[in-house]
Amino acid sequence: MPSRISRRANKMSSLVVNDGTDIGFSSSGLPLGQSSSMMDSQLHSLDMLSNTSESEMPRLSSEDFGSKSGNEGNSAGDEQDVNNKSLNKRKRYHRHTQHQIQELEAYFKECPHPDDKQRKELSRELGLEPLQIKFWFQNKRTQMKTKNERSENSQLRAENEKLRAENLRFREALGNVSCPNCGGQQPPIGEMSYDEHHLRLENTRLREEIERISTIASKYVGKPFSNHNNGYSPPLDLGVPAFSTPQSVNGDAYGDGEDVIMSSLIGPSDTEKPFIIELAVAAMEEFVQLAHMQEPLWFPSIENGTSLLNEEEYFRIFPRGIGPKPDGFKTEASRETAIVIMNHVNLVEILMDVNHWSSMFSGVVSRASTIDVLSTGVAGNFNGALQVILAEFQVPSPQVPTRECYFARYCKHRVDGTWAVVDVSLDHLRAIPSARCRRRPSGCLIQEMPNGYSKVTWVEHIEVDDSAVHNIYKPLVSSGLAFGAKRWTATLDRQCERLASAMATNFPTNDLGNIVLTNQDSRKSMLKLAERMVNSFCSGMSATAGNQWSTLSGSGSDDNVRVMTRKSVDDPGRPPGIVLSAATSFWLPISPKRVFDFLRDENTRSEWDILSNGGVVQEMAHIANGRETGNCVSLLRVNSSNSSQSNMLILQESSTDPTNSYVVYAPVDIGAMNIVLGGGDPDFVALLPSGFAILPDGPPGNSRVGCGGSLLTVAFQILVDSIPTAKLSLGSVATVNNLIACTVDRIKASLLSESTPS
Repeated sequence: MPSRISRRANKMSSLVVNDGTDIGFSSSGLPLGQSSSMMDSQLHSLDMLSNTSESEMPRLSSEDFGSKSGNEGNSAGDEQDVNNKSLNKRKRYHRHTQHQIQELEAYFKECPHPDDKQRKELSRELGLEPLQIKFWFQNKRTQMKTKNERSENSQLRAENEKLRAENLRFREALGNVSCPNCGGQQPPIGEMSYDEHHLRLENTRLREEIERISTIASKYVGKPFSNHNNGYSPPLDLGVPAFSTPQSVNGDAYGDGEDVIMSSLIGPSDTEKPFIIELAVAAMEEFVQLAHMQEPLWFPSIENGTSLLNEEEYFRIFPRGIGPKPDGFKTEASRETAIVIMNHVNLVEILMDVNHWSSMFSGVVSRASTIDVLSTGVAGNFNGALQVILAEFQVPSPQVPTRECYFARYCKHRVDGTWAVVDVSLDHLRAIPSARCRRRPSGCLIQEMPNGYSKVTWVEHIEVDDSAVHNIYKPLVSSGLAFGAKRWTATLDRQCERLASAMATNFPTNDLGNIVLTNQDSRKSMLKLAERMVNSFCSGMSATAGNQWSTLSGSGSDDNVRVMTRKSVDDPGRPPGIVLSAATSFWLPISPKRVFDFLRDENTRSEWDILSNGGVVQEMAHIANGRETGNCVSLLRVNSSNSSQSNMLILQESSTDPTNSYVVYAPVDIGAMNIVLGGGDPDFVALLPSGFAILPDGPPGNSRVGCGGSLLTVAFQILVDSIPTAKLSLGSVATVNNLIACTVDRIKASLLSESTPS
């Protein structure tokens, strides 16, 4: 028996702890002389060692390890002797010298995982056994892991304390909030109070932090911590408190005072942010239901095929929402579905980038800016992103006031793989005196489709005071076609086609005489220049708070013509000086398609274009950018007997969809176009766009193309003086008025003569 145990003792391994002490272990992994019941006590001692730094490591005496040995199995005397002999052998300790520890520490910083060869080299240099080297590095790595774990857990605990402190501040703030409608009582959310609702939100965030801590700790413990909150948690009530809404202010939408109001708007305060988060989450839940539910909440429109909202059913399903509809406001709510040629991820990125979003929907969004970003999302995408946005929405006409809106935009990647982007108004936080509308939960649901396509379900739910809309536009606006879901999806579909065309590689080259489109760079530069031209045109058709145009008083213009001016300084895309913009809208008893075809055709251009002076207009280049034949970018040359116009080129883009059409053009210099067609940067080409916006005069009686009349807007931008500091003369205003009046008369004469029976 003793000989057998002696042979086992010769096979013992030595564990070197941080102070250089060797501890003998048996082949079973336990210290000699101890049974399995002693393992917890011994591991506790090792854990204390691993949590102590090298400099603070206490010197352990032999009694520290021998005091608890041999207490098990005392019934056998021989076994007690064997244990005592083993203990005597285990008491022979070898401490590392200070030099050895310094060398090992230095080597650990460079290589914490040495291989067998490196351990042998270290053993020769330091006079230690390779096994001692191995165990020293193992212990050192364990010590560093424990230290990192302790540091990270401390940081997470601090974050949790911060969350709890914020929660306490929110509850205290709620105690000071009084509702004017209920006399200071906290209004209920379903069956919950404000306080309980916020506590539930806070508990949800704390549970997420606990899960994150568990994930980190599991790296070191080897198994995840148990979660005591795995039970079912009921969803939050989707209702939110009914905040008081600002009173609508009637007046001229084109006054200078609007600029001051918009520019002075600031982001939400810290006490307002939790309300925004709560509102965004509730809005997302409501929006997803609106996107999926069918009758009786939605019913199909007989006029245009889109889905319209049953307002009575809506308030029955969502009784709270953002409160009752303000007095004098009307509801515009519609839903539309479309398949667009764009990857779902790219579409989300465009919607969550305000600059790209406003550029893509330039005909609908006249101005947009990000006021604050409450969350950028997680996992490198926009899942969970929350922004506060100020935007203005427009119809391309000076006869329809823009709609200012201050809202939150929230993006969520749902469990079924779809992406949802929802907007909801924050008018209870910032009262905008000129605001005439507010957005109930609106946005789009995006589903991935094969071959890079996406299915988009768009919901647009607006409450608006449209009393300032001109009479000829009221049928269009009240039908929902002016600002509704159908216009958003139609614009998105057309712009996706345009982007796909810009990225196409299988296109023919066009001979331009001495200018030849030879590569894809030329095509992209020309399309980029045309895009900037259209965006500039759309921003100048209606006065907004953001485009810096101001209405002239005493201009002598007709009541139906808006004449505005701006000074252009240090703008590489616009010639320096004083620029006048004149725009007017009128009704034609001609179908929108017929008006569009007439205005975009170079063969009929001389009938209305005064600047062409009766010359022959020839198309030099043609870039198709959509399914419709009218969706294209063209480069035109005017062959005129007038020598001053012989070198003039015209860049033109025409586009059409079921809700509106555009024909936009601008004179360009031949030298500048040579640079663009050579693939050069088009941003430095100065443009003053003019053109037409064509809308139906109301919802068509059926789905046939060409029904009803047209609402035509004519707009010009003209440089009247190349000196920005010059004073504007009334003669310049009169010239612009005459130009636009003459153009309108020519268009009416040509189109109405065609429609008159012979």
